Amino acid sequence: MVHETGYYDLLGVSPKASVDEIKKAYRKLALKYHPDKNPAEGDKFKHISQAYEVLSDPQKRELYDQGGEQAIKEGGMGGRSSPMDIFNMFFGGGGRMQRERRGKNVMHQLNVTLEEMYKGTTRKLGLQKNVICEKCDGYGGKKGALEKCSNCKGKGVQIKVQQIGPGMIQQIQSMCQDCQGQGEKFNSKDRCKNCHGHKVERKKKILEVHIDKGMKDGQRITFHGEGDQEPGLEPGDVVIVLEQKEHTVFQRQDDDLVMKMNIKLVEALCGFKKTVQTLDNRMIIISSEAGEVIKHGDVKSVQNEGMPIYKNPCEKGQLIIQFQVDFPEKHWLPEHLMYQLERLLPPREDVMITDDMEEVDLCDVDARTEQKNNSGEAYEEDDEGPRGGVQCQTQ
Repeated sequence: MVHETGYYDLLGVSPKASVDEIKKAYRKLALKYHPDKNPAEGDKFKHISQAYEVLSDPQKRELYDQGGEQAIKEGGMGGRSSPMDIFNMFFGGGGRMQRERRGKNVMHQLNVTLEEMYKGTTRKLGLQKNVICEKCDGYGGKKGALEKCSNCKGKGVQIKVQQIGPGMIQQIQSMCQDCQGQGEKFNSKDRCKNCHGHKVERKKKILEVHIDKGMKDGQRITFHGEGDQEPGLEPGDVVIVLEQKEHTVFQRQDDDLVMKMNIKLVEALCGFKKTVQTLDNRMIIISSEAGEVIKHGDVKSVQNEGMPIYKNPCEKGQLIIQFQVDFPEKHWLPEHLMYQLERLLPPREDVMITDDMEEVDLCDVDARTEQKNNSGEAYEEDDEGPRGGVQCQTQ
């Protein structure tokens, strides 16, 4: 009896499916959800690959059928291959060999300003990495002094079997702690005094990160072979992920820059001149002609004043300006001058008033009343309950 069917459901097959049916289902789904074809479905591709890794291995499948995903995790048999390794192995890419000869990639986040992405810059980044020990050349100790680990008998792993139910056993595999999974170890007197038998030592590495004009938030800069070193493995990469800091004036939308500009009512009606400091410290003049009415919420653009185009920095996006018109305060103009102002403005609309209409007063909203209504504190009392609310009884 199958303990759970989650992996089968992911592949869309029956728990009684044959190996060929499982392979066929994985092939179809892996091609559909591969990140190169469907970048938004990365998690789906990962889960499909995990399910296939377990169900395509008879030993792992038997363990999964008996105890589910938890049994796979506790048995130390899950999560060992990356989704891309499984995909490459299935489609002939040699992914497992690639994984075994290369170390892991190291990710680092680098905060950068919008000015740095606009003008381009070089930043120095210091990081700690494992390098092959210079004293023992990555051997870990005196050459020829390695001994088979007595705890794991040279296997590098320890296997325990325990019963989890009537007629059901669970096999738990874990790395040997004495030899750290190597299967052999040095005596304390033969270990390298520099790396203490670990074969690698920690050193500081300074990387120069070149941020090109027009780079974007989340963009990656890869330093090939600068990852942690390990004997017998090709070092992985150091991957720098750019994270853009917020700017006080500009917001970025792809290659465009967006900003808000406040103008007075007289400027909206009669024209204006405004200066804007660009990200490379130039001053540009934004202006409108008299009679060119700028309404509240209008959006205008200035060509070629946005972000430089990545790898084509001579071209730039737009500077998009969102206008906000500041209206004057109440009673800003004496009443006897209102008539003169009205003569200059477009005529108002006449309204026909009849005797059956009711005239009301227009007033400001009481902020406390509005808050009370929005929070639902104003409510009708229950007709059946006591009108005075709960009262305390004194003795």
